[in-house]
Amino acid sequence: MFTRQSASLVEKIIRSQIPTLNRIANRRTLLPRTNVPPLLSLQTASISTTDCCYAKSKDKKKEKGKKPAKVEINETLLRDIINFDSVNAQMQKAVQQMKEDFIKHLSLRSTTGAIDTLRVIVDGTEHELQELAQISRKNPKTIVVNMIAFPQTIPDVLKALEKSGMNLNPQQDGTTLFIPIPKVTKEHRENLSKNAKNLFIKYRDSIKDIQNNCIKKVKKQTDISKDDVFAVQTQVTAIADKYISEAEKILQVKQKELLGDS
Repeated sequence: MFTRQSASLVEKIIRSQIPTLNRIANRRTLLPRTNVPPLLSLQTASISTTDCCYAKSKDKKKEKGKKPAKVEINETLLRDIINFDSVNAQMQKAVQQMKEDFIKHLSLRSTTGAIDTLRVIVDGTEHELQELAQISRKNPKTIVVNMIAFPQTIPDVLKALEKSGMNLNPQQDGTTLFIPIPKVTKEHRENLSKNAKNLFIKYRDSIKDIQNNCIKKVKKQTDISKDDVFAVQTQVTAIADKYISEAEKILQVKQKELLGDS
């Protein structure tokens, strides 16, 4: 490889030979008496070191396309510093809860089971609808919700049905709600797909909250080295990313099912 040092050495050698070469060029025995320009000048002898070839640096664009290095999980280290089993279980529970919500609330056909477990908030407390009402199927196209036991909760139930994402339009007759099962239209499918995405975001954020709370607690501990804090932070983030990736795959499968994609 032609380096700056090599260029400098060559330049010195050429400079030292210029006077001799010019004398030879101007000898009377070889050339007539004319002003012959020197064969070489300092201008032609100088060598630009900027033209030298150097080893090329790595292409940064290619590096950007590379996948991040896999993080090795050191469970022994994590158990020494955090409640590893608890953090892992909480994240796992969030994914499982999302699966259950998909099954209960994102069916193409509204089922009695989905209505049974519908969450209703009454005076700040969450209840399942089956705790407040008797639920039955009048015919294949209608679900009946008898609210005679807790008629005062009917407004809360109607609100929960409206926000359920199941495209339900209940009709009230006294203390009884009649819920027609909606037809499976393209609009209904798209609404269900959007609701699936919203549920995913809810549980993804829940996992990130677990991750951030864990890291905050570790950073507050004064008896842990900076290296260990960094290691825990990196590994807990990797664990959270794993569960979020799992939840995202479940979302993609569910959306294909709801939209009817092959």
